[in-house]
Amino acid sequence: MTKRIDRRQFAAGIAAASVGGRALASSSPAPAPPQQLHLKPNGWMPNNTLPVLLYRNALSSTGDLAAEMERLFTANKWPPQWRNGVYSFHHYHSTAHEVLGFAAGHADLVLGGEGGQALTVHAGDVLVLPAGTGHCRISASDDFLVIGAYPEDEHWDICRTAATPEILERMRRVRFPASDPIAGSSGPLPKLWVSPTV
Repeated sequence: MTKRIDRRQFAAGIAAASVGGRALASSSPAPAPPQQLHLKPNGWMPNNTLPVLLYRNALSSTGDLAAEMERLFTANKWPPQWRNGVYSFHHYHSTAHEVLGFAAGHADLVLGGEGGQALTVHAGDVLVLPAGTGHCRISASDDFLVIGAYPEDEHWDICRTAATPEILERMRRVRFPASDPIAGSSGPLPKLWVSPTV
């Protein structure tokens, strides 16, 4: 997540790569229900009252898993904005919800700030983080690759200090996505993210 590319150019390339203009989600089997992780405020990390959603083995492919994730996220209105990894320091985003699609390798992460929820992710897993959720990479394989995506018209920031009243208000104003990044508008996210944020 060290470099942000021009989102319009990236989205145009993804749209051009879609098969026959059809949404990939319509041809994919329904994923298993996501694991829900409920994180409380932790030290300077605000976290969120909305649950983190973890889809295990959400996608499997013998082809280009990164491109497959990008097509799926785009079809479900979470356009990808980068390919990279996860920062090795604790941080959160106050201006956007985030989906992390793990396209190659594996990594050990911590969610929710220092001493938070330890988690190992593998290629094919997908993690959906509500705004304010702390995350950090502890270790990763050399081939670890992540696709980072956000709901349409949301742009991420990086916060590494305690949330001020202004930051908390900014997090409260982040729109609820109308679509699950894996299963679209009929997927679990719109049903599970119903409580107030922050």
